[in-house]
Amino acid sequence: MTDLIILATLVPGPKHGYQLKREAGFILGQDVIHNNLVYPLLRRFSQKGWVTKKTVPGARGQKRHQYAITPLGRKTLIERLSEYTDSDAKSPEGFLTRVGLFPLLDPAVRQKVLEGRAARLQKTADHLITVQEHFSLDPYGRETTQFLYKQVRAELKWIQHLRKISKLHPKGRGLCS
Repeated sequence: MTDLIILATLVPGPKHGYQLKREAGFILGQDVIHNNLVYPLLRRFSQKGWVTKKTVPGARGQKRHQYAITPLGRKTLIERLSEYTDSDAKSPEGFLTRVGLFPLLDPAVRQKVLEGRAARLQKTADHLITVQEHFSLDPYGRETTQFLYKQVRAELKWIQHLRKISKLHPKGRGLCS
């Protein structure tokens, strides 16, 4: 997901490497992403024609590299976000990354993502009910399964809300404007 987030961070406009590290790190819940992760990805993106790199003067006279997503990079990002497998539906990070980037995706892809995650969550809810019915759980086991079940139900309710938003804003906003 890190590679998709770094590419997506470039959608609004060009950025310097440090700004990319900071913004992508913030999105991923880190302070800053390490150079050994970001710069090899940017190099690979550049080799594939997804990103351009331009040297520009810095504030103190130094030279800085500025990265920008290309039309091919944007197309690739959208294609990769649009691929949504059962494995992606199992992954909270994969799901949330796509929801956060819904403005880039077609309404049909958004629906596929929401339906896939909802189906996966329903399987999880059914499994939790089965566990509660077939196992003699101690109070902590019961509390744990009930807590997880409530989380699943809350996310299913949120998905219903996202479906409504998606119908109200079929073309999205923000990143794809």
